[in-house]
Amino acid sequence: MAPTGNNTEVRIWNHLKGWILNDYGVAGFMGNLYAESDLNPRNLQNSYEKSLGYTDDTYTAAVDSGAYSGFVRDAAGYGLAQWTYWSRKEALLAYVKAAGASVGDLEAQLGFLRKELAESYPSILAALKSAKSVREASDVILTKYERPADQSENVKIKRAGYGQTYLNKYAGGSSAGKEGETMRQKFVNTAASYIGCKEADGTHRQIIDIYNGHKPLARSYAVKYTDAWCATFVSAMAIKCNLTDIIPTECGCGQMIQLFQKLGTWQENDAHVPQPGDVIFYDWDDSGVGDNTGWPEHVGIVESVNGSDIKVIEGNMSDAVGRRTLKVNGRYIRGYGVPAYKGGSSSSAGIGSPAPALSAGGSLAFKVGDTVQFTGSTHYTSANATSGPSCKAGKAKVTAISKNGKHPYHLIAISGSGSTVYGWVDASTVQAIAGGGAISVGDTVQFAGGPHYTSANAASSSSSPKAGPAKVTAISKGAKHPYHVVHTNGQSSVYGWVDADRVTK
Repeated sequence: MAPTGNNTEVRIWNHLKGWILNDYGVAGFMGNLYAESDLNPRNLQNSYEKSLGYTDDTYTAAVDSGAYSGFVRDAAGYGLAQWTYWSRKEALLAYVKAAGASVGDLEAQLGFLRKELAESYPSILAALKSAKSVREASDVILTKYERPADQSENVKIKRAGYGQTYLNKYAGGSSAGKEGETMRQKFVNTAASYIGCKEADGTHRQIIDIYNGHKPLARSYAVKYTDAWCATFVSAMAIKCNLTDIIPTECGCGQMIQLFQKLGTWQENDAHVPQPGDVIFYDWDDSGVGDNTGWPEHVGIVESVNGSDIKVIEGNMSDAVGRRTLKVNGRYIRGYGVPAYKGGSSSSAGIGSPAPALSAGGSLAFKVGDTVQFTGSTHYTSANATSGPSCKAGKAKVTAISKNGKHPYHLIAISGSGSTVYGWVDASTVQAIAGGGAISVGDTVQFAGGPHYTSANAASSSSSPKAGPAKVTAISKGAKHPYHVVHTNGQSSVYGWVDADRVTK
């Protein structure tokens, strides 16, 4: 079955759907393939590029031509699924040769995926066909098919989150795609059913028991009946509703925010207008000025929004489950977790998706994470503020979007650019960087100097090479350091993953 569609992502979805026949199974599988290879059938495991002296394309060409004979035994992950073990790479190579195709051909690799699952992993294929959630399908692929060294709960959450993105994007019109609003309300209703549980009579213990009964426990910690339990309450409601693939379980507020950030569903803007089912975090040390970025001490579940009033259900509110009402952009709001409910409307305008500067057609031109040129002189504390302080123009990064806001982009100045912007700005003051444009694998770019990293999400750099021309050899969308670049002359020694603001065309 030849994959059909106008881009690689669509072609993979359509091909997998043709034989898995279950949106959850397809999405869970695709989330893992994205984590392994960024859906690039020519992807050579990044850690082997330097040792083997190849890029994705030169490795593929050398294997195809026979110039490189070590493909089967070199232990380097390759292709959509990052096949690594010698017998699986041998089978892949035999399959593509028989098909008269390149080892990096998308259609050939998808055909091999189907053959491998049907013949060598029939139980996994059956599990994909019958999966009742993205998380269920994703965990099967992670633990029984891909089997990386790290199979922790954080990795499971992250990969299921990738899969959920594909489900939301491509399962529209299916039963899975229509569940979003129902699941939002179920989450809210379940939380409301526990109102009145309190420490005084011990009825809060059932909430703690739900949390502790879900394995693995976050950070391997079993919550005590005497511990603070606001985050435990939110997690327990997610467990009850089978939503742990989109609402991460934690007993600490700060750690839960970090997990939402890893899923790409964290809304930093505390002026955001939430929807029922969003998760709201508080910082009691908030001064009420600007966007609060402090450590959170409390969390709850948004029950309803009426105008500027937000009603929230909270655990451990005066030692009980109760309700609180506060104002949009009120003091103490730290930010929001905005779960990607299946097929439902996202309450985060622009998290991980294109949004506001206007394009020629009137639509919003930039997305969260883009590096842009800020040309204005005013920034605002909220997306609809009537006045704001002055600031300097320069390069900045888009950190949040308010699609219908008067000032739709939240920008933070890039260090060294001369700008002092830190707030919401008008669309007319946001422009593409001169000489910039979309960057693709194979492009020659100018590396501005600074740190490079051994992986796209590494916490610390390996060194800080000088500026110079470089070639883009891989892209990891949504990663902290999204571009893998290799220097093209002796001016720079960059060879690794770098931040988006470090490269320009």
